[in-house]
Amino acid sequence: MERVYLDNAATTPLDKDVMAEMVSVMSTYYGNPSSIHAQGREVRTLIEKARKTVAGLLNATPAEIFFTSGGTEADNTAIRCGIEAYGIRHAITSKIEHHAVEHTLNQLLKQGLIDKLSFVDIDQKGNISYAHLEELLKNNSRSFVSLMHANNELGTLTDIERVGALCEQYDAIYHCDTVQTMGHYVHDVRKLKAHFIVCAAHKLHGPKGVGFLFVNHNIKIPPMIFGGAQERNMRGGTENVYGIVGLAKALEIAYAEMESHRQHVQELKDYLKDKLSREIPDVQFNGETAADKSLYTILNVSFPAMDMADMLLFNLDISGISASGGSACSSGSNIGSHVLSGIKSDPDRPSVRFSFSKYNTKAELDYVVEKVKEIVAKNVAV
Repeated sequence: MERVYLDNAATTPLDKDVMAEMVSVMSTYYGNPSSIHAQGREVRTLIEKARKTVAGLLNATPAEIFFTSGGTEADNTAIRCGIEAYGIRHAITSKIEHHAVEHTLNQLLKQGLIDKLSFVDIDQKGNISYAHLEELLKNNSRSFVSLMHANNELGTLTDIERVGALCEQYDAIYHCDTVQTMGHYVHDVRKLKAHFIVCAAHKLHGPKGVGFLFVNHNIKIPPMIFGGAQERNMRGGTENVYGIVGLAKALEIAYAEMESHRQHVQELKDYLKDKLSREIPDVQFNGETAADKSLYTILNVSFPAMDMADMLLFNLDISGISASGGSACSSGSNIGSHVLSGIKSDPDRPSVRFSFSKYNTKAELDYVVEKVKEIVAKNVAV
C-alpha cells in the first residue's frame, strides 16, 4: 500500500480544482493589485471576487473579511488589536488553546498590556465549564474571551453560540479560533455573536500561507502590520493573490460538499475507533468522540504504556503511516502536549492523533490497525 496520510488536522492535500483555479490565475494575471492600470485592476477584481465569495458563505459582508497569511496571523491580529482597541485589561481563555492563542495572551500579560489572564475550567475530555466562564465574566472588568470551536488535538467541540451569548450578556469581546472547523461546519456570523473568527486555507484543501480574519462590523480595530493601504488599510503588504483565489475556491468546494464529506469522514472515524477498540487491548480515546460533541475529522487515541513510547510515531512513519502526537505546530519540541497535560492524560500512555479527510478510505484504516497491532504487541510493557 502507498503511504497512508492521517494528519489532516496539520494540513490537507490541495484539491485539484483549487490547484487548477490557482494555476489559471498564475498563468494569466501578474499585475500588482494596488496599481491603477489595467493589469492591476484585473487582479484587484480577483481579490474582491474572492472576498465576496467568502463573505457570502459566512453570511458576512465583504467589508468584514480581511485576508491574512494564515490562522496564526489572524489569531494574533484579533487578540492583540482587539485588546488594544478597547483598552481591555482582563482576558479569558483555556489551557488547551492553540499556541497561536496561548502564547499571544501570555506575551501580552508579560508585557503588561493586560493585567490578568484567567483560565476557564475544563474537564478530562476538554469540555469547558460554561458556569465558570460566566463567573469569570461576571466577577471581572470587561473581558476579552478567546475560546476555540474545536480543539486541534482532541476534536472536542465547544458550543460557541452559547459562549457568544454569554459574551454578549457581559459585554465581552469574543474571539473564536475556527481554524479546525472552517469548511466542516456552517458558520453563520450573524447568529454566532463572535467578534472575530479565523481561517487557514490549508486546513480545508486550500493552499498554505493564506487565511482570513472575520471582524464583526460592530467593532473597529487598528492594523497589526503596517506599511501599505492594502486590505482597506488593515494589513500592509502586497496581497497573496493566488492564495486568496485558492482559499475562496477551497471554501466554496467545502460548503458544496459539506454534508457528503461529513458523512464519509464520520464513518471513517467511527470505523477506526471501533476497530481499534476490538483489536488493541486497553486502548482509550482522549477527548469527546460522540458525533455531536466532537469534530468528525479528529480521533485522538491513547495506547497502553509501552517500551520506547516516544518511538511510536516513528514506527508508524516507517510503516508508511503519517499521523501526529499532537499539534503539528509543536513538532520537534521535547515538551509534551500542553493539551494532553491540560486534560490530565496519563503521561505514560503514548497518544496519536489520527485526522481524516475526504481522500481517506476504510482499506487504509485496515492497514493502519494491522500495523498498530504489530507495533503495540512488540512494545507493550508486561
